Parts: sequence; C-alpha cells; structure tokens
Amino acid sequence: MDNHRRTKQAKTNSIVTSSSEEVSSLEWEIVNMNQEEEDLVCRMHKLVGDRWELIAGRIPGRTAEEIERFWVMKTEK
Repeated sequence: MDNHRRTKQAKTNSIVTSSSEEVSSLEWEIVNMNQEEEDLVCRMHKLVGDRWELIAGRIPGRTAEEIERFWVMKTEK
C-alpha cells in the first residue's frame, strides 16, 4: 500500500498523510484559476476522480498539488 496516500477527513477539513503529517486547509493559499481551467478541472474530475496528476497534466503550468488544493477549497464552500 502507498505510504504517502492522502485521505480527506470530513470533520476537520484537513488532509492527513499516513506519516501522521496533518495540513490544515486554512493554512493553504487560495489557488486562482481562470474560468477555462476551472471548467476543465470540474469536467476531468467527473471523468477520472481524484487523479490530480492526470488532471494537472492537461493544464500547462499547474501542479497536482495546486489542482487538489483548488478542488478541496472549492468543495468546502
């Protein structure tokens, strides 16, 4: 099993890695995306789910971490 797999905890709105490292979503900077990028992220997420590397590969200049952070912050609203 992957030792760096991340899971979202519903109650705390944070990301926890298996190495007990917790990152609060409140500490993250907002990821600004233009409308085209946001639409693409939403459409890709419907198709492939939480495969952030795959989604980021379709948006030049974006990392998987930025895409995941954008998605988590968007769904918390």
